[in-house]
Amino acid sequence: MKNNKICFIGHRYIFQEKELREKLFNIIKEKIKNGYKIFTMGTHGEFDKLVLSVCREIRNIFKEIEIEVVITSFKTIEALIEHDLIFGDTKYLPYKDVKTVMFDIEEEFFKRKIIASNQRMIDSCDTLVCYVDTRKTYGGAILAYKYAKKKGLQIINLFDY
Repeated sequence: MKNNKICFIGHRYIFQEKELREKLFNIIKEKIKNGYKIFTMGTHGEFDKLVLSVCREIRNIFKEIEIEVVITSFKTIEALIEHDLIFGDTKYLPYKDVKTVMFDIEEEFFKRKIIASNQRMIDSCDTLVCYVDTRKTYGGAILAYKYAKKKGLQIINLFDY
């Protein structure tokens, strides 16, 4: 499957943000030049926030790209409402300039929702750019990495040991 779509998954906390930002910028720019147009990420950690920031910056140069942010559950939306970040029918203000996506995973056990969401993201892409410590044996990021590997996606891991 070649759909020119990349998903991003990583650990909740990141190190060396400046270097990681530069790597992301260069990889995304290269992928755009190779025909990639859609970039999708979650909302649950520092890596997701960094990726969204870099994609927004790059969109100023390459206007044709599409940024998708995956909202994991209605609980995320409720939190946005609680913090006055959403008003009536107005789109989620932190994501007003990007497309938001929500997968049908509400019936999943609450501890599995991010894992299920990550798997749906991976299922819709042909490339995974990640920030995953592959020495870990458990956690959402490593499970997503293993799932993407099993599915045969191209994987670019930005984690430095």
